[in-house]
Amino acid sequence: MNNQLLLDNLRSIPDWPIKGVNFRDVTTLFKNPECIKEINKEMLALYKDKGITKIVGIESRGFVMSSALAIELGAGVVLCRKPGKLPCATVQESYAKEYGIDTIEIHKDAITEDDVVLLHDDLLATGGTMKAACNLVKKFHPKKVYVNFIIELVSEGLNGREGFDPDIEVSTLLQL
Repeated sequence: MNNQLLLDNLRSIPDWPIKGVNFRDVTTLFKNPECIKEINKEMLALYKDKGITKIVGIESRGFVMSSALAIELGAGVVLCRKPGKLPCATVQESYAKEYGIDTIEIHKDAITEDDVVLLHDDLLATGGTMKAACNLVKKFHPKKVYVNFIIELVSEGLNGREGFDPDIEVSTLLQL
């Protein structure tokens, strides 16, 4: 993988959204077509032989690459969103955040027991949102669940990988 291409195009914003946080802004990767190609190529290599039938993109940056990869894999895309954003009946999962409770949801008819599901988001920090998304997807009893991130923050002691069920394969493209 061309880590240097991605690292050279990844914007870091110190002290945002709060003091002490070094925010990793993947939107700078998305505006560069070479970065999108590289990310998609690497994700395709990871998942081309896994039988993925649905890719769940986590709001909102997870939508970008989940859609691009779905085209390559011949899979469907499921949107995991905040409440009130999806127009039909949904299934929800709530989870604790630093400053309260948050909720995510997907359509009730989005996933079946025959599906092999890949959940995708841009960045793994504490893992709270993705763990909730995994719990949400597991309510549908799919055959298998995989999790992918573009970036995993390992140097900041956040331990985002901890807490995922052992049967879930978690992969990341960059570890910072």
